[in-house]
Amino acid sequence: MNQPVPAGLRAAVHDRRSQLEQLSLDLHGTPETRFEEHYAAEQLVGRLATAGFEVSKGVAGLPTAFTATHRGPVDGPTVAVLLEYDALPGIGHACGHNLIAAGGLTAAVAAAAVRPDHPGTLMVIGTPGEEGGGGKILMLDRGVFEGVDAAVMFHPGDRSLRARHALAACHLRLTFHGVAAHAAKMPWSGRSAAAGAQLFLTAVDSMRQFIPPTARVHGIIAHGGTAPNVVPDRTVVDLFVREATSAALDELVPRVLAAADGAALATGTTVETAETAPRYAERNDNLVMSDRIAAYTAGLGLELEPPSPANPAGSSDIGNVSIALPAIHPYVQICPRDTPSHSVRMREAARSPRAHEAATTMATAMAALVLDLLHDPEFLTAVRAEFHASAPRPTAGQESS
Repeated sequence: MNQPVPAGLRAAVHDRRSQLEQLSLDLHGTPETRFEEHYAAEQLVGRLATAGFEVSKGVAGLPTAFTATHRGPVDGPTVAVLLEYDALPGIGHACGHNLIAAGGLTAAVAAAAVRPDHPGTLMVIGTPGEEGGGGKILMLDRGVFEGVDAAVMFHPGDRSLRARHALAACHLRLTFHGVAAHAAKMPWSGRSAAAGAQLFLTAVDSMRQFIPPTARVHGIIAHGGTAPNVVPDRTVVDLFVREATSAALDELVPRVLAAADGAALATGTTVETAETAPRYAERNDNLVMSDRIAAYTAGLGLELEPPSPANPAGSSDIGNVSIALPAIHPYVQICPRDTPSHSVRMREAARSPRAHEAATTMATAMAALVLDLLHDPEFLTAVRAEFHASAPRPTAGQESS
């Protein structure tokens, strides 16, 4: 089904196309990792303030988080456009968050410019630290999303999708402690933390046949030791544990931790475990909103594929938001199909003309969706009904969300 975007709104986004591209390239060329996005936040806040939004910086105790609000003359719903702007360590904007920020900002500014008399509140929420920091979860727990009726954002990728499932995720750091010794003269007087870590990772590999095919367990040795001739007394493993749902994740994580305890026992070491970020929940895309934005993109010449469990999935902190309130996270193609995310190829795609054309299309459709949510009570009622029918119940650790 095609749904035309009002001509005035299309023109408003089109008129801002050059600013969208300039902002996107600026952020792409100045990558900042999670919770260090000071330049990006200042650029976004400055543009929103210039557009007439009321800006609050450093919300939720996060220096690079912000909110920007555009209030209409009468009461109504609150609709939030979510921006991401953190980059990946070592590889930059290989997840395309520069496009999310520039496209989302353009959508919000265009919507407010075309309908400054909208009811309720149009809100932009700057959410730092998506890449492993759980910024949205922290902001959710600290009340930033209180009173928000719906949240929208988009994500670049290797295909265009109305919705995409995402895995619940736990970010673990396992620190094995041993006893240092000379590795040639008296190795028997030491206890190798590296041996504990190696045995743990072997145990995880041995588990793979016996965990559900929906699960993913993967990680790195972040610190192995200091020198080959010193028995390592400290080795650090950073590990992601993922499952299809938060409930399934709650069952899998203890098995992984038990493997770490067993490896430590077998090697005469000890292990200290910590979760380095809040747990990411699975995603619950609101299908009423997903269908509406797909209708708008179709009217703009972009077809969004329906969701399919066959599509590969990662994890994102938008999942926790989507369980707390109606939210969407569609994908738009910016590169050849099967281009891996978090790769050099994706990083280069995120600065291409194709990417900026895609971001402009999504900004246009998203602006139209935002105005529908603000102006059409029946549509918002349908969105809420679908949310209440589909959202999973929060598990332990998500109650405050």
